[in-house]
Parts: sequence; C-alpha cells; structure tokens
Amino acid sequence: MPPVFAHGALRLYLLALLEAGPKHGYELIKALSDRFGGTYSPSAGTIYPRLGKLEEEGLVATESQGRRTNYRITAAGLAELDSRREELKTVENDIAASVRRLADDLRADIRSNMRGLRADLAATAEAARTAARSADLAGQGRYTAEGQRMLKEAEMLLQAFRDDIRAELRLQTSARPMTPVALETVRTVLDQARVSIRNSL
Repeated sequence: MPPVFAHGALRLYLLALLEAGPKHGYELIKALSDRFGGTYSPSAGTIYPRLGKLEEEGLVATESQGRRTNYRITAAGLAELDSRREELKTVENDIAASVRRLADDLRADIRSNMRGLRADLAATAEAARTAARSADLAGQGRYTAEGQRMLKEAEMLLQAFRDDIRAELRLQTSARPMTPVALETVRTVLDQARVSIRNSL
C-alpha cells in the first residue's frame, strides 16, 4: 500500500492539529484516526519521534499535566505553519485521497470475504439439502416439527445479532460520530449477508 503521508507531511499536519490547542500524544493519534474515518491510525512509534523532532527544532514545547505530557505549538511553530499554508492544503487533499483509497481497499476486502462466505454457505446449504433428502424421516409431521424448530432458532439468531449490533453501534457512536466508511461497511456486509442467506434457503 502506498504511504499515507508524503515525506514531511505528517510533521506539518501535527503542527496544524496543535494550532487548535495543546494535546497529548494519544489525542493526536485519535485526531488523526478520526480524520481518516478510522481507516488509518498511526502508531505511537510514528507520532512520538516526530513530536520529539519538532520539540528539538523549537516548533513545539511540552508541559506536564499529571502523568501526561502535553504538546503545544510555539510562536516559531505558528510562523512555520503560516508560511506553509498552501502546502497544508495539499496535505489535506492528499489525506482526502488516502481516505478514499483506504475505504476502497476496505470495501474490496469485505466483498472478497463475503464472496468466500457465500461460497461456504452455498456448499453448507447444498450439503444440508442432500442430507435432508437422504434422511429417513418418520412422516411429514416429524419433518414439520423439526422445520418449525429450526425456523424459530434462525429467527432467534437474527434477533440476537440485531440486538448485539445495535448495542455496539450505540456504544461506539456515543463516543464519536458514525463515519461514512463505517456506514458503508455496515451496508455492504448486510447486503452481502442478505444475499448469502437467501441463496442458502
């Protein structure tokens, strides 16, 4: 996969994030992850060395807040940021392109996985149909009762899945808003699951 940030771009973008106010390392990592819609999250090993370099150059300063170290932009950092506003616009455009690329890659992975799942479900369904045809069922009444039991179990599985996912969505979106990538992932997975289940019946 191509690099998310061009050479020097992450350094500039960190200054832009700090322009809004002091932040500690985790907040910067989260801000970057949010900006990428959750499709990319930089590691601590990516962020902290760059913050250290910015501090060495006098572009950011640190201040302790309990056990955390906050980073704030200095006057020299603001001056550099002001002199590179046009370059920052290019970085923003590159980030938007990266988000689209990463989202496309994610959707392609989901589709590939769902194709494999559909094939597995189709094979399982065919095996079940073959077993049902060859089974020595003792009368239509027994078959109907068994069919009703399996239908009820399937409905309970669907209800449990719906309840679990709804609870997870509400929990996650209480901390941060739903992203377009997450919504597209939900839509793609559910559409593919619908097709797979329908084909297995």
